[in-house]
Amino acid sequence: MEQVKRLHHDLVVWQEGMKLVEHIYGVARRLPDYEKYELSSQLRRAAVSVPANIAEGAGRNGQKEFFHFLTIARGSLCELETLLLLCSRLDYIKNIDTELKKLNETQALLNGLINAVRKRI
Repeated sequence: MEQVKRLHHDLVVWQEGMKLVEHIYGVARRLPDYEKYELSSQLRRAAVSVPANIAEGAGRNGQKEFFHFLTIARGSLCELETLLLLCSRLDYIKNIDTELKKLNETQALLNGLINAVRKRI
């Protein structure tokens, strides 16, 4: 079955969000087994929420709805940052700088798109 090209596929922030999800899944796999259904699950859900909300907003009718979902994605990035910092404080992540660099790159792209959409509404 051939995949249909969607508008959000062309958004660099969505593409980077997808890469961030893959990276966070790797981080989550390295957490202790007793965190499998707690912190690991929360990390994965927050990460998935970023590109999912970008895609949902892009598929909606109009810039106001798109803006709304972009801000939800930004909130998920803030949640993800908090969870990563917690993992670091609990000594589950040894080099938090790598994780935060990837997150900050995605956040910068998202903030740029939010500002551009804000100007159009």
